[in-house]
Amino acid sequence: MDYTDALNYLYTQLPMFQRTGPAAYKHTLGNSLRLDEIYNLPHRKFRTIHVAGTNGKGSVSHMLAAVLQSAGYRTGLYTSPHLKDFRERIRINGEMIDESYIAQWVGDFIRINDRENLEPSFFELTVAMAFDYFAAEKVDIAVIETGLGGRLDSTNIITPLLSVITNISYDHTALLGETLPLIAGEKAGIIKPGVPVVISQRQAEVEDVFIHKAGEVKAPIWFASDEYMVEYSLLNPDGKQVLHLNQGNLDGYRILVTDLAGIYQRQNVPGVIKSVDVLRNAGLVIPEAAVHEGLADVKGLTGLLGRWQVLGANPRIVCDTGHNEDGIRMVVDQIRQIPYKRLHFVIGVVSDKDPAKVLSLLPKDAFYYFCKADIPRAMDTDQLQSKAFDAGLKGAVYATVREAFEAAKAGAGPDDMIFVGGSTFVVAEIL
Repeated sequence: MDYTDALNYLYTQLPMFQRTGPAAYKHTLGNSLRLDEIYNLPHRKFRTIHVAGTNGKGSVSHMLAAVLQSAGYRTGLYTSPHLKDFRERIRINGEMIDESYIAQWVGDFIRINDRENLEPSFFELTVAMAFDYFAAEKVDIAVIETGLGGRLDSTNIITPLLSVITNISYDHTALLGETLPLIAGEKAGIIKPGVPVVISQRQAEVEDVFIHKAGEVKAPIWFASDEYMVEYSLLNPDGKQVLHLNQGNLDGYRILVTDLAGIYQRQNVPGVIKSVDVLRNAGLVIPEAAVHEGLADVKGLTGLLGRWQVLGANPRIVCDTGHNEDGIRMVVDQIRQIPYKRLHFVIGVVSDKDPAKVLSLLPKDAFYYFCKADIPRAMDTDQLQSKAFDAGLKGAVYATVREAFEAAKAGAGPDDMIFVGGSTFVVAEIL
């Protein structure tokens, strides 16, 4: 089996949430536990940090990995979804897993499964592959991002050094619950007995969910926003963001620089800094210089893509994977801070979520290029245009993301701005 055959197996034989939606969601950890047994419990052979949340968990995972790498640790990083290359999901010190390893691993699994007769999801199998790879490559520590929720997520077989939960907002409500406390309850499923947990933001609607769960399992809990707050940030000409971090009960401010330019990172950085505090208390050696070096080069060290990523100038072209209410709200806030003559907005969404609230947040003065990503879950463009019209948005329909993007570039002047977003899958097709 070669790499192409392995990918075809993963994509075509296994139910994949990113493509098919809720049909791929499993309501048990049975397959994950059995796969872990088959591969001799690889997750026990390295230390882990577990990261969940609605928004920010990918950025926080990458930031923590960058800091740990800068501190000299051989660091695994498991994230999802990928944008361009399946191998983005599984990295060690920023380097993607080898194609040959994937080909051999999938071939071996197919032979093993002749006797096991498992029916794993795409996510269950990729988690098993990641854990086996990290163990084989003898990582010192791995940062593990949940895929969906927490309690029933395939990654939730680990007992980490630290659990981290970022912002809670509305997303995947059909699976995780229709209210913020219900969604938070699913995320709180990663809180383990005696394992410290850092909650990035104290949110009034959900803080009691985390406090109760932590108390139930005797897990030390901290709300990072109680101790650290980014008072303001500035964007340097080189595109890096300078953050002024108020340290609460500590004297003065800490100045941090990150190559992640999204202003929403102001909400994520306090959780990262508090996590570093807790990891130091657990015995990890993380010099202050490693914090600065890691945050300043997150993209270079870990390969993070699609977070307020600037793709061009004159016209300014930016893409971002934010796709739910909170994510879009923060993206729109940043767009409004940028001077432009006209705004061109390339947008596509998925069909298993009602986009009405997201569409209501978008600028009315933009021209929209409605498109459909090349996945089964993508919403039909005519339907999207109709819903957008109801929200007061005007624009034209394009058959593909690439056609929409090229039309935006053709129609934009040098003083205009082009934004691409609405869905991770739309962003993936223009990178």
